[in-house]
Amino acid sequence: MSNFAIYLIGIALVTGGLAWTANKLGAPSIWIIIGAIIIIGMGIMAAVSKTRLKEKSDTDK
Repeated sequence: MSNFAIYLIGIALVTGGLAWTANKLGAPSIWIIIGAIIIIGMGIMAAVSKTRLKEKSDTDK
């Protein structure tokens, strides 16, 4: 399994746990959805930046 997939699984677990907790605390559904979208977006950006391959320049030979 790639590192990117592991990041996405972790993001999904964190998002699900936070959404469930917010639901149990009585937060409105719209705010739970907005928060989940923000967390998923930030998680994907972090996963891409951590797992992308570094491009080699001409001076790296």
